[in-house]
Amino acid sequence: MPPSSSGIAAYSAEVVPALRARGLTVDVFTDAPTAQSAGAHDLRDFVWRHRRDRYDLTAFHMGNASCHDTMWGYVFRYPGLLVLHDAQVHQARARALLQRWTPRTDDYRAEFVANHPEAPPDLASLFAAGLGGSLYAHWPHVRLLVAAARLVAVHSEALAQQLSATYGVDVDAMPMGVPDPLIPPPALDAATVRARHGVPAGALLIGALGGVTPEKRLPELLRAVAACADTHPDVHLLLVGSAAAHYDVATDAAALGLSSRVHVTGFVAEAELGSYLQAMDVCACLRWPSNGETSASWWRAMAAGRPTIITDLAHQPELPVVDPRDWRRMGPAGDAVAVAVPILDEHAALVAAIAALHDAPVRRALGEAARACWAARHTLEAMADAYVPVVERAVGRPAPRVARPAHLDRTGDESLTALLAPFDVAVPPGVATGRRS
Repeated sequence: MPPSSSGIAAYSAEVVPALRARGLTVDVFTDAPTAQSAGAHDLRDFVWRHRRDRYDLTAFHMGNASCHDTMWGYVFRYPGLLVLHDAQVHQARARALLQRWTPRTDDYRAEFVANHPEAPPDLASLFAAGLGGSLYAHWPHVRLLVAAARLVAVHSEALAQQLSATYGVDVDAMPMGVPDPLIPPPALDAATVRARHGVPAGALLIGALGGVTPEKRLPELLRAVAACADTHPDVHLLLVGSAAAHYDVATDAAALGLSSRVHVTGFVAEAELGSYLQAMDVCACLRWPSNGETSASWWRAMAAGRPTIITDLAHQPELPVVDPRDWRRMGPAGDAVAVAVPILDEHAALVAAIAALHDAPVRRALGEAARACWAARHTLEAMADAYVPVVERAVGRPAPRVARPAHLDRTGDESLTALLAPFDVAVPPGVATGRRS
């Protein structure tokens, strides 16, 4: 939840009130809540609250980021609805176990073997040594998570089918939904936003939302803009988000002679995103490598009626898109809602996309189709409506019992018993519950 700046935090802050409006009673537990997460309980209070008055269902929003680390202590003891926002959580889990004052190497190895029984066990040593690199995507570390859940939900039909086939579990697909970024009308007009960041009024402005990271294909986007310098010198980039410690976009821009055409905003409050989207002519929502995520930033851009450039990813084939190299339609029938760039010919496709989107009627047609697609199925209300039967289905299912590494089944009651034993104090009734609550 906010003040975490992750996309999942923003998503959670939007979906919880929408679920409450549909009659669900939802208590929120988060790590170190602040005034910005008003009404949320400290995660450390969950156990005693749950033991005092048991919840019908726990719901975990899990992604491949360190802000989800504390959930691992609860997701196996209190299995419920697992909303998986990334289909790969290996990097975050490995970091949580191995980058400690005393690394939990044995626990990590045990989890790796349990998650990937088909892999050579010694492969875990490669990751433990910090040499995983792009291999993380091939060993996603989610088998134990999905096996422990009463029900798994994702925001992609293709991903749901893939996870179900791979791990033999039920996976529900819900549409990703975002609120209308244009209601209420943005407080700042496009000219004000552009002037704030030194963007010329007549520039073709390509924006990108979220962290300023290489995974957003920003180095490749910069090279494509540089390649268009002679034919389209009016193209500028607006990068809306916080800088990443592992990537210096200013240095890349300077090396390509683009310093005057690349504008980095830093963190922008959620309330101003509509203004920034309205100031963009095009929004780049590129991603590689992908963790199987469904980008809420992409949907916010489409909801704002912006034409978007996306990476052509295997887990999102449900929408009609166009290949910029030959304007060939791909996906189901209907008006194209985005330009999809193949990763194997990325540079040529990005250059072609910039050239095609320089034409205002092309941008307008894509933007109108994008907003119509959002309005038909991907509003926040549509997503909240889809949540209700998923929650009801999860409530009616028993918690599965599956074999897993011993450290994941430690309840903490063992430690409490050992601490009290020297004082001849019995564990209070209702506290010790054995193997699982």
